[in-house]
Amino acid sequence: MPTLSFFLEFASTYSYPAAMRVAPLAAAAGVTVQWRPFLLGPIFRAQGWQTSPFNLYPAKGRYMWRDLERLAAGLGLPFRAPDPFPQASLTAARTALVGLDEGWGEDFCRAVYVAEFGEGRPIDDPQVIADILRGLGVEPTAALARAQSDEIKARLRAETDEAQRLGVFGAPSFVTDDGELFWGNDRLEAALAWAARKQ
Repeated sequence: MPTLSFFLEFASTYSYPAAMRVAPLAAAAGVTVQWRPFLLGPIFRAQGWQTSPFNLYPAKGRYMWRDLERLAAGLGLPFRAPDPFPQASLTAARTALVGLDEGWGEDFCRAVYVAEFGEGRPIDDPQVIADILRGLGVEPTAALARAQSDEIKARLRAETDEAQRLGVFGAPSFVTDDGELFWGNDRLEAALAWAARKQ
């Protein structure tokens, strides 16, 4: 089966609907999805930004929040904007890498997005991450300890570096086996179609 790399950032608003939609769409397209948490902060800083462009450009930010509210309603997803925005996503991203190794990573990613953008909970709070893990039947102490290991820290840095090398500048982003880059929740279907046609 062809593979699609799904670069997701937990602070990214449009990564929320993408994360909730990607699995069934990929299964229907016959494409395997590789979930790849990364950090947008270093990539934004390389572009000269110190925060989200949705904060830098208020009109764009107002539109985004209304658009996300509409998207969530259409998909039957809960929605509540987190405050502050963007949320610090480092712990969530590191924990997701642990989960992706151990078989609960995709469920964890979806649960983080629901907590953050569905319930407005602060994902930089270790207790929130621990609650999410318990809800998945994962013992949080060991998972969070591994998330702080040098191995996982290095892997997250490597994923962020690889995203930048591939030309990723925002999230969600999707990269096909042949290097085609698709940016945005609204490009998910196009990314899957491109990946599938390269079989």
